[in-house]
Order: sequence, then structure tokens, then C-alpha cells
Amino acid sequence: MSSTRTVPASVDTIAREGFGWDSLLPGQREAIESATAGRDTLLVLATGGGKSAVYQIAGARRGGIVLVVSPLVALQADQIASIAAAPAAPPAVALNSAISAAETARAWELIDEGGPVYVLLAPEQLGHADTVARLAAAGVTLLVVDEAHCVSSWGHDFRPDYLRLADVRRELGGPPVLAMTATASEPVRAEIIDKLSMTDVDVQVHGVDRPEIRLVVDRHESEAHKRAAVIEEARTWTAPGLVYVATRKETESYAEEIATGGRRVAAYHAGMKAADRRSIQDRWRDGELDIVVATSAFGMGIDRADVRFVLHATVTESLDAYYQEIGRAGRDGEPATTALHYHAKDLGLRRFFTRRSVRPADIRALWTAIRKRPGRRTVELAQALDMPQRTVTRLVNDLVDAGLVDTADGVRVVQKVSAQAAARAVRETLDARERVADSRLAMMRSYAETSQCRRRVLLDYFGVEGARWCENCDRCEQRDAAAAAARDAGIDDAPLAVDQRVEHGEWGAGTVTGVEPDRATIYFESEGYKVVSFAALDTGVLRLGDALV
Repeated sequence: MSSTRTVPASVDTIAREGFGWDSLLPGQREAIESATAGRDTLLVLATGGGKSAVYQIAGARRGGIVLVVSPLVALQADQIASIAAAPAAPPAVALNSAISAAETARAWELIDEGGPVYVLLAPEQLGHADTVARLAAAGVTLLVVDEAHCVSSWGHDFRPDYLRLADVRRELGGPPVLAMTATASEPVRAEIIDKLSMTDVDVQVHGVDRPEIRLVVDRHESEAHKRAAVIEEARTWTAPGLVYVATRKETESYAEEIATGGRRVAAYHAGMKAADRRSIQDRWRDGELDIVVATSAFGMGIDRADVRFVLHATVTESLDAYYQEIGRAGRDGEPATTALHYHAKDLGLRRFFTRRSVRPADIRALWTAIRKRPGRRTVELAQALDMPQRTVTRLVNDLVDAGLVDTADGVRVVQKVSAQAAARAVRETLDARERVADSRLAMMRSYAETSQCRRRVLLDYFGVEGARWCENCDRCEQRDAAAAAARDAGIDDAPLAVDQRVEHGEWGAGTVTGVEPDRATIYFESEGYKVVSFAALDTGVLRLGDALV
């Protein structure tokens, strides 16, 4: 489909003739039709479920400028390559710092012509007012937000630059939004909708339940025992596989030990050179590696369908992150196994990673500099303050998150408060984030230590219906004993149910996300996830609707 060709009206025709796809996967058609009709659409589709195909087909049907916000340059490059390889798809271009001046000029030529064209860029690029104005003049017909969980403070990969997308949408003339992510619990979905100012939203959740993936948790009493178990499984289980660890140093040490078993292993982390990371990604996709030992940096856009196992040598910071990482197993529909090797002390390490210390003096100095000369970029502020640019960028993001500045046209104050008040606001925002992080870790601990079906815990967290026992996790292997305990505890007659709304005297409104024999896990908008004993119901601390429970 060239820019002069009439776009076929049929989804199936576009899929077949434009992209070479004879059929669509479950969940794709519903989201395509919703986005094509101009309705705000939130698509939660498991890793490997074909999110890219949704925006590509919907964009081809709508025509014009399809703006795709994607967080990684490498991911943008992969998307453009896949579109270029399609039989007759509209062209795709990128706007980022990695392309040449000639490529940038060619991209703007296609944009100014009015499309059809897919334009991929990072949210940081939309911080340039001239870029947004030029895109608005060309006419954006669909705003696609990939990895949309990045907009949510509850998401596992929050990025402050995503917070400006609602303003950008208004500046573009209010095109419909197609927000996409692989995993998002109900609180994350709600925040995505709110932060992107989506209205009359069609929420499509598909493929969260991955029954072909076996779920196992192995609990260890010592770090040495845990390490030995991870290495043994990585050496002997059917490859290919992924091993996730907590630190950059561990990627190297685990990879070295696993490799002594004769497997082709590479370590991967964000501190490596970009060329080295890209080489490992390519070798992995081409089947030249049996195992990659990685931090969470090995994630978005990593595509291989035949992964047979995913091992975690430590807990992740949230169930959202965990489920996305294990979702890289079994994408070909064949059986795969995931194992979380759990040591209770790992929770403390993860909690340490979430803590940030910010010097109030740095915030006060930055605030004064911003007010003195509004509109400067972070690089100019860093030079003026003699601070590393990375530090200033992080502090500016903190001010954005606190609602104190905007970065649409340089850094400008949106709330005129004192420097001391700005420092307090940032600290309060960071404290709130720490409470969120602690809450998410509590959910990880709940998953690791549950006596119920592990898949049921995950599906409850993501708000998806499913059987109480999945028949494909370690807990279901002990089903008879667990089921008897649940009956004895009266779980079937529990006073609360999943998705039930409650009010707590201290924590306010909440939604039940999980029920165990003697307790419920409840998400409170102000505090995050809390585990509440049923015994508390008798005290009147909880309200069901407007009535005391």
C-alpha cells in the first residue's frame, strides 16, 4: 500500500495483502475495530500476542499520520524493519537522535505529505514544541502509546516523560488513543486511562492466562543453596532459556558458572555498550545462544517464540514485572516452565533498590534556577548548576511528577511555590512512591508464599476470571491437601469476593483483589495493596459500599 493506494476497508484484506497475515490472533480484531472507529482503546495483550499488528492494521485503515510512542530506539528500529518487510504496508519512519540528518529530512517529507505513514518516536521527542506543532499541522489520525504501563506510577517501568502525553494529545487536536501493554493490573489500567485523559474507553484484556506455562516457586533458606539450584536448572533444563538476576555483577558471575556446563551463555545488563547489547539481542533471536542471564533490562522488544524456561534468581519488584518476564516463555504455545527461586531476604534487596535519597539543597537550587530563567533545557540547567546532566534530568522528572513544572517548551514552573515547598513536595512524592513499591513487593511475597493455586493469584491480581485450580503449578500438585484446608477454613463462604468495593476507616476506598482462607488482599487508592484479616471485618473498620460489614 503506497501513499497513493486506497486503503482497503476490510481488516482481513489489510492483514493479508498489506502484511502477509492470513489470520488474526485472539484479541487483535476487537482492538483493531475499536481503534479504527476512533474510540479510545486500551489493549492488554500478553507478550507475543501481536500488539504491533493491532496498531499497524488500525493505522492502515485510518490512514494519515499514525504516531507511535515507543520508549526504546532499538524497539523502534525493530518495528520499522518489520513494517518495511511487509508486502504492501504504508511506510514507517523514526524521529530520534540515532538517525541521520538526511533520514530526518526524508521522514518529515513523508509526514508533511500527510501520509499514510507510521511515525515512531520516544516520548522525549514530544517535549519539543516545534515537533508537536509540525505533527499537528500534518494531522495525526491515531496516537499509539506502546508500553503504556510506563505512564503509571503503579506500573513496573514508570517513566515521567509519559506523563506529558495527555497534553501532547490535546496539542495534536485530540486524536483517538490506542494504548497497549503486555500486563496491567486493574490499578495500572485505571491510571493509564486517567493519565492519558482517555474517555469512553474500550478496554480489551486478552491472553493474560498462559496455561502452557508451568508456575513453580522454590523457597531457599540460604543464598548459596538458591544459587546452586538456579545454576543446576539452567545447565540441565531444555534450552533455550532466560535467567533473571538482580544486579549487573550477578549477570556475569551466573553466566560464567552456567557456561561451564557446556551451554552457550551471554550476560546482559544496561551498563553494557549499546553495540554489545544489540549483538546479544541479535544472537539470541538467531538461535546462537542457549541462555541469556540478564537484569530486567533484557525486556521490551526481545522476541523469540521457543523459550522453554525462565528462571528468576530473585524476586522482581512487582507481579506486573514478573508476569511480563515469564511471559517470554512458551510463546509458540508449547509447554514451558518458570521457576522463582525465593529467599525472603531478597525482598530487602529489592526494597533497597526502590529507595532514593534526594538532597533538599539540590532541589532548592534547581528550583531557583528554573524560576530565574524559565524555558532552559536540562543540559543548560546542568551547566548552570555544575551538576551531572543525569542528576538534573532525574530531579526535573521528580518535579514533573510532583506537578510543579512542565517540560513542553523547556523547563517551566506551573506552580509558584517557594524552594522549600518544592523540596517538600518532591520528598512527599518520593515517599508515596516508596509506599507503592513496598505494596507491590508485598504482592510478590504473597505470590511466593501462597498456599493457593499460583495462577489463580496472578489472574486475581490482573482481574481475569479463571479456574480455582490450574493443574499446572506446584501448588496444584498439592491440590487435595490445599483444597481440604480451604474448605475447612470456609473460603467458599468468605465474607469478601474478588472485585468487591470496600471502604476502610484509615485507607479509604479499595477493591478486593484476592481472597485466601482467613484474609483478603485489597488495593486502596491511597496506600496500595494491603492484606486485611477477616477478623477486622467484625470491628467495623471496613465498609461494604455505604453499609458497615
